Amino acid sequence: MKKNRQLLLKSATLIILLFIFSCHPLIATFDQASYEHVTSLKVDALALMDKCNEDYSVHAADVSAFQLNMDKAIEYDKHRPKDSITTRQWEILNNPNGHLLGAFLLLWKKDRILDTIAKKMGTKYFPEKKKQISDAFDQIAELESGKLKPKQVTN
Repeated sequence: MKKNRQLLLKSATLIILLFIFSCHPLIATFDQASYEHVTSLKVDALALMDKCNEDYSVHAADVSAFQLNMDKAIEYDKHRPKDSITTRQWEILNNPNGHLLGAFLLLWKKDRILDTIAKKMGTKYFPEKKKQISDAFDQIAELESGKLKPKQVTN
């Protein structure tokens, strides 16, 4: 009898927990500002990348302004509840020691873009790198657009 009572209590607790968690999303809801940040920054990043065959010093102010806007977007998402996945995606994209935009901008700043292109892939490097970075932005945008809208969340 005592075992049945404990089993019933555990089952009831589990059902209550499942009900509570089913009513609240485990990831942040859709945020229009966050979506606009990522789509706008994607366009700016790809346009900036098109200038990498020019001297970095000519575009240093543009890169700095872009990076500031990117830092703002990352900071915005970092402080949204349950948005750690998006924040992690931003960190990967922006990591100067990684293989995406942060590293690309650092190579450009160090005047090593052309060396990297020649050594790694010849003429294929730039279009492929641009596609990788574009895809990374798309993944962030698609995650955001796929989130539940606040009015879809039941309390």
